Amino acid sequence: MNNRNFFIDIDFKQVHKHGQNTYGDAFIAKRDLSEGRFLAALSDGLGSGVKANILAIMTITMILKFIAAGRDIKHAAEVMMESLPVCKVRQISYATFSIIDIKIDGTTRIIEEGNPKFLFIRDGKILELEPQVIESSKHTTRKLLIYDFNICLGDRIICCSDGVTQAGLGGGVYRLGWRREGLIDFVDDIFLRNKDISSRELSKAILESALDKDNRKAKDDISVVTLHARKPLNLLIFTGPPYHKDRDKEYSNYFYNYEGKKAAMGGTTSNILARELELDIKTDKRISIGKLPAPAQMKDIDLVTEGILTLTMALEYLENGTESDDAAGQICALMINSDLIEFLVGARINEAHYDPDLPIEIGLRKNVVNRIGKVLESKYSKEVKMKFI
Repeated sequence: MNNRNFFIDIDFKQVHKHGQNTYGDAFIAKRDLSEGRFLAALSDGLGSGVKANILAIMTITMILKFIAAGRDIKHAAEVMMESLPVCKVRQISYATFSIIDIKIDGTTRIIEEGNPKFLFIRDGKILELEPQVIESSKHTTRKLLIYDFNICLGDRIICCSDGVTQAGLGGGVYRLGWRREGLIDFVDDIFLRNKDISSRELSKAILESALDKDNRKAKDDISVVTLHARKPLNLLIFTGPPYHKDRDKEYSNYFYNYEGKKAAMGGTTSNILARELELDIKTDKRISIGKLPAPAQMKDIDLVTEGILTLTMALEYLENGTESDDAAGQICALMINSDLIEFLVGARINEAHYDPDLPIEIGLRKNVVNRIGKVLESKYSKEVKMKFI
């Protein structure tokens, strides 16, 4: 979600229980730009493995379906609380959940049932908010906790499954688990050292610390959601020559004056920018890094790379969560560390793309860019804009 005041930067990290190959926790985040709304849900299925995974996915899917059908989020959560069965042996819910609902004006509602209480951080300090409590009419041990507040620029929210707060349970140092108090101390220490830490770095730090307490063999599924309301970080990617050659200068100036980071992808694209902006292209002395040509340099442009090969590799990296130092890895890092990614995609056909000697999976630029956009939105919760020129 992006408005003039803040952008919701969210990251999710998880590790499945040691010995399992399926996550028993599930998470989903959705930006509804038409309504100016951001939704996220984390569910912890009972136990671990496939059964827990099905229960968790079923829970968050039902929650979002209720909301999509126009049901009030509070009502949807109440229906879920009453509907989910209780394990007869352990007398606990088959799935617990946390829901985050943020509107464009900052109005925020968090609803929890069974998950550890979220952390709300403002000005680097953790604030304890009082909830409205709704008790289940069917299950005496089950309660909904509803928190209503306004999120402001700089605020952070951390949600997690009990795999975090119970990390180390039964061990020597953490016989009773890390607990919420231990998590708070850890987060306090992080903000003392780095108050501007990104959501991505924060969620990774929490997950790694929890995993360490289980001696790197998670005793339960560990899931962490970190959210930061901050000024948006923008990225513009220009790839492919404009369909009308007489508009080369117009789009070159638009690209150069863009407020945010800028990346040019493609030899023809780079040459257009160099010609229209009177800039030099400095090529790297290395022929390539891995399978791709090394990036070049142009004044005030953050990244200059080859085109379709690099885009195709970047798509693969994004889909698989791969990190690399090559050109595709560098453009992925720029995208992942940005909030709003805009693409200027030239519609002029480059005959080289039809060379039968090139790999068949390369495809056309437009198709690859569209697929990148979908991955950025669905997997990385980014806001993506496309302009075909």
